[in-house]
Amino acid sequence: MGGPVDDDMANLIVAQLLYLDSVDQTRDITMYVNSPGGSVTAGMAVFDTMRHIRPDVSTVCIGMAASMGAFLLASGQQGKRYSLPNSRIMIHQPLGGAQGQATDIEIQANEILHHKLTLNGYLAQFCGQSMETITKDTDRDFFMSPQEAIEYGLIDAIIAKPQLYESRPVVAAA
Repeated sequence: MGGPVDDDMANLIVAQLLYLDSVDQTRDITMYVNSPGGSVTAGMAVFDTMRHIRPDVSTVCIGMAASMGAFLLASGQQGKRYSLPNSRIMIHQPLGGAQGQATDIEIQANEILHHKLTLNGYLAQFCGQSMETITKDTDRDFFMSPQEAIEYGLIDAIIAKPQLYESRPVVAAA
């Protein structure tokens, strides 16, 4: 998942998840997340599909997982949610706007409050945090390093590449 979460991206990811489930229900699926977030309804289509298929879905943050991207990162299989060392993770409440007649604005306000309660409820479950903590922390942008995300319960581990350079004797060219 690279880029904003929108209907087109969600449809592609849902199709890929369903295909991978049909090919081998026993093999974990790894979903890489580098996303600033996006549409709640598109993200929930991906989330529901992750829960619907039989394989475990492991999630890995590469770069950034913000907003709906962070929600999807956290919704990976418990024990299989990862981040690379220099990634950033951010949670906040749903964003939106409404215009039109007062009744239409009220309908939209109720819908965004529904999304807020739903997302916060799942985040509390995924992270092992209270609803009060999640509600407070998502009131504004809440950025985390991978280590802070582990402590928060949003991910389980940081993936670090093994040492790239071995100690080798320097050989002078003749």
